[in-house]
Amino acid sequence: MFPAKKITISLFAVLFLSLIITGAAFAQDVMGCVDPQKIMFQHPKFEQIQKQIRDVTNKKQEEAKAAIEKETDDKKKAQIFQNKRTEAANEERKLMEPIFKDINLAIRTVANAKKITVVVDKGAVFYGGTDITDDVIAELKKK
Repeated sequence: MFPAKKITISLFAVLFLSLIITGAAFAQDVMGCVDPQKIMFQHPKFEQIQKQIRDVTNKKQEEAKAAIEKETDDKKKAQIFQNKRTEAANEERKLMEPIFKDINLAIRTVANAKKITVVVDKGAVFYGGTDITDDVIAELKKK
């Protein structure tokens, strides 16, 4: 019902884009790549956060259903639905933010340790680059 996965992937893409822009300023870039989904799914708190997101989504759906059943105007019903959908998306963003921060920090930590100046999504790499996905996952699990 809610575009949770699209929002999650979009936010994650923004994090990686910021890494790309930051790294582009260096003259001799060493490229690394990561599998963002694999990293996110391996985050120690990912399952816990996903459960919280499901709970929030279910709550917002129930709230929407209850409010819509009381309403007779179709425009107001649509507005109620949209408002609850937006509330759920905002809650998801808040819940996922700490995971994205952890991942961003782990990527930076691993990249700095390996002298990598540019990190991109593995799906965007045709050839070359050092895959640091497993190193980033290991860094996340240290905490």
